[in-house]
Amino acid sequence: MTKSALITGITGQDGAYLAKFLLGIKYKVFGTYRRSSTPNFWRLQYLGIFDEINLIPADIIDSSSIVEAINISQPEEFYNLAAQSFVGASFEQPIGTGEITGLGVTRALEALRQVDPEIRFYQASTSELYGNKAPFPQNEQTAFNPSSPYAVAKLSGYWNTRIYREGYGMFACNGILFNHESPIRGLEFVTRKISNIAAKIALGLETTLVLGNLDAKRDWGYSPDYVESMWLMLQQKEADDYVIATNETHSVKEYVEKTFDFLGLDWQEYLKVDRRFLRPLDVNLLQGDYSKAEKKLKWKPKKRFHELVEIMIKEEMNRWERWQNGERFPWDAPNYPHEANILTRVLRV
Repeated sequence: MTKSALITGITGQDGAYLAKFLLGIKYKVFGTYRRSSTPNFWRLQYLGIFDEINLIPADIIDSSSIVEAINISQPEEFYNLAAQSFVGASFEQPIGTGEITGLGVTRALEALRQVDPEIRFYQASTSELYGNKAPFPQNEQTAFNPSSPYAVAKLSGYWNTRIYREGYGMFACNGILFNHESPIRGLEFVTRKISNIAAKIALGLETTLVLGNLDAKRDWGYSPDYVESMWLMLQQKEADDYVIATNETHSVKEYVEKTFDFLGLDWQEYLKVDRRFLRPLDVNLLQGDYSKAEKKLKWKPKKRFHELVEIMIKEEMNRWERWQNGERFPWDAPNYPHEANILTRVLRV
């Protein structure tokens, strides 16, 4: 019997890769999307799966639309990936982030409880929950110390997922995923920003890479590896929460160095640090311990840091070269505004 899955946030990085993974194991895949003047389907098109997805217009801030999506799709599994997912933006839009990223989880859980509490639920949690001053590597027992409105919203979603699991007996899991990247990551995220601008510099399309905190250290993995862990969590006999990571940490500066080394360029000739890209409060170091996932889910990361950097820059170079040659394909970079035209909150000295 073919299983059905409903994915909120299917147009994002993880939603698109998860959809591709589930289609590969013969699931019927439904995905919610927000109606807008310019629907964001490029990732699904880029992965060649757009025509295989059953799309349902819905919004995580509208409970009735989530109920309708569940009734239409009749899923065995519900993956909640919808969120305002950029930490920096949460400082600019803290209330909206709480509404979408925090209360959106509660709306999804309550919709499932009322329609069919037997549907298995996955919540996209985050390593940002740990914040600063946490011992490392961080695991499922490490205390949380959120350091952004995004992390606070995600913490609400984390605890409500546990409350619905323990209070109502629902199969609800939190995946505490550390940073995970890919060539279809949003351009606002530092890894994709680095690979995109570095490729443009190498091709003579750009002259400067402007960043903020070079010393921040993160545990970076590969998104296609990580979405498989989401599915594995929902295949277990009992619901639980899992850290998904690589147990390695590297700084933003290291990421820049490796990217420019691959291109044969001296990163110091092109990099500029601008306070505009500093956050009011930043997390200094995140490093995850995935031993529980390895033991119980039989999961471990396939791609490591150096492979990830190479995948990112190779794909970005390939796309810009194809674009220069007149080829047109689903892609976000050519239509992305130059960051000089985007005004954000300036930190006071």
